[in-house]
Amino acid sequence: MIRKVNATVLFVQDMDRMLAFYRDTLGLEVVFSDDVSFAFHMEGQDFALVEVSTGIKMLNDEVMAVHKEASHRVMLCADVEDVDAAYKTLTEKGVVFIKPPIDQHWGWRTAYFADPEGTIWELRQSIPIR
Repeated sequence: MIRKVNATVLFVQDMDRMLAFYRDTLGLEVVFSDDVSFAFHMEGQDFALVEVSTGIKMLNDEVMAVHKEASHRVMLCADVEDVDAAYKTLTEKGVVFIKPPIDQHWGWRTAYFADPEGTIWELRQSIPIR
């Protein structure tokens, strides 16, 4: 059965804006591109942006309508070595955080932001459980 999620695809409205955010602001390396998508290098996982119109062709109008209504039903979590350093670097690049770094009782130091189309990201760093 399913053992691992190894790819994340975001269906996006404004490809230019989203590409600039992920490539230029977050610093992800583009490893593939075509007329409707961009893929980035991430350790151990595929990550891509695909135009919504292509998503409709891949799936169908009904599925994409559900996707459009389902904003904020997914949060992407990324491990970083130092949440505070990542927070500082991204804040200096203009990323507005929903929640600044905070120690969580479940053993992570976290900070939260959203990309330009509202996908929520958690940056996390393992800390001792209190």
